[in-house]
Amino acid sequence: MKNKKLRRMIAIGMLSSIAFLLHLINFPIPPFPNFLEVDFGDIPALVAMIIMGPLAGILVELLKNVIDWVYTGSPTGVPVGHMANFVTGLLFILPTYFVYKKLSTKKGLGIGLVVGTISMAVGMSVLNYFVFMPMYNYFLNMPVETGAALRATIVAGVLPFNIIKGVLVTIVFLLLFNVMGKWMTKERRSFQA
Repeated sequence: MKNKKLRRMIAIGMLSSIAFLLHLINFPIPPFPNFLEVDFGDIPALVAMIIMGPLAGILVELLKNVIDWVYTGSPTGVPVGHMANFVTGLLFILPTYFVYKKLSTKKGLGIGLVVGTISMAVGMSVLNYFVFMPMYNYFLNMPVETGAALRATIVAGVLPFNIIKGVLVTIVFLLLFNVMGKWMTKERRSFQA
C-alpha cells in the first residue's frame, strides 16, 4: 500500500515538473491578443488522469501553476493568470476524463478531447467575461474593455483561441497516445490493482 502511494506521489511530482516545463514553452497565435498563449502543459495532466484518476490530473494542473507562480512571480502577488490557467486546464481535462472513463476506447478518448475543448472554450469565455478580466483590472490595474468591446474580445478572441488551443493539444495528445497508449493502460491497471 505504501509503495503504491509513494509511486503515485513520485509520478504526480514528475508529471507536474514536465507540465511546468511544457508550460514555459508557450507562444501566441498572431491574430489573437498577446495575453492568450498556447502551451502543452495540460498533456502531463491528461496522462496523470488516464493512469491515476481525476485527482492526479487536478494535482498536476495545480502544482504546474504553483511552480510557475513561484518561478515567474506576480506583480501584485495575486496570481490571476495562474488561476485562469488552472481553471482552463480543469475545464479541458475533467470532461475528457469522464467521457473517456465511460467509453474506454481510443474513439472515446477522441470524443472526450472534443468535449473538453468545447468545455474549455465556452467555460473560459464566460469566466473571462465575468471573473478573470475584472480580476486583471482590479488586482493588476490593467485597463480592461467593458460592455460591447469586452463581448467582442471574448467572441472574436478568447472563444476561437481556446478552440484552436484545444485542437492543437488534442492532436499532440492523440499522437502521444498512439505511441504510449498501451503503456498508459498497463500503468492504470497497476495503480488500480
